[in-house]
Amino acid sequence: MADATIANPSAPLATPRRLHLAGWRKGVLLLILAAVWEGYARHLDNALLLPTFSATVIALVQGFASGELLARTATSLQLLVTGYACGLAAAAALTAFAALSRWGAELLELLTAMLNPLPAVALLPVALLWFGIGAPSLVFVITHAVLWPVALASYAGFRAMPRTLRMAGRNLGLSPLRFVAEILIPAALPQILAGLRLGWAFAWRTLIAAELVFGVSARSGGIGWFIYTNRAQLETANVFAGLLTIILVGLIVETLLFRSAARATVQRWGQEQ
Repeated sequence: MADATIANPSAPLATPRRLHLAGWRKGVLLLILAAVWEGYARHLDNALLLPTFSATVIALVQGFASGELLARTATSLQLLVTGYACGLAAAAALTAFAALSRWGAELLELLTAMLNPLPAVALLPVALLWFGIGAPSLVFVITHAVLWPVALASYAGFRAMPRTLRMAGRNLGLSPLRFVAEILIPAALPQILAGLRLGWAFAWRTLIAAELVFGVSARSGGIGWFIYTNRAQLETANVFAGLLTIILVGLIVETLLFRSAARATVQRWGQEQ
């Protein structure tokens, strides 16, 4: 029997080969971007405005070797995970209530209409009044940044689920919690994953923006505080090293967490290509 891929040229490549080719193409694109950055910075010849890519990488390596950038990154990630978990817990409770009750649906629609357009950073003055300068204020604004995109995406996925699937779940006599866990969540998982990605992006940006205004303290601030202090000292290479760290963390989380979760669930189940 002829090989299926040869017999059908239009058939998709096997997953490992597709991942290898995608990684190779992205690696080439990253090298091109780095070369453009290096060339333009050398042409500009002003390290105060734009350091070269090589100088930024050296500053990045030195920052991690000294332990300072590693400690700042760990502080930011610890705050991020705490706020993200709080936001997910609140979104799960609110979305489950909305999926099971008309009152809950109205509440979710009302709260998202009022609070979703409100930038999380705009709540910093209120957070400072309530919690003072410190980690609780940052966790509060991160929770706000995560809650609404995750809740909206999840609820949209629940509403898009076929009515026949809902009826089948109810005919099985499932309890409300089992109905949500075993019927609603698997059916809406593509939208839920999209909401989780949006919530992560909003949380990461909100945290860095908040830390640029104030750190947890001058001694224990995160990456945003690292960028702020080096900007004040005109250490532009370190500023870009901090920005590059933010980008690298985002790439790692996207690749190792969200894409792996998508491959293990919605892609494996045929809900997403």
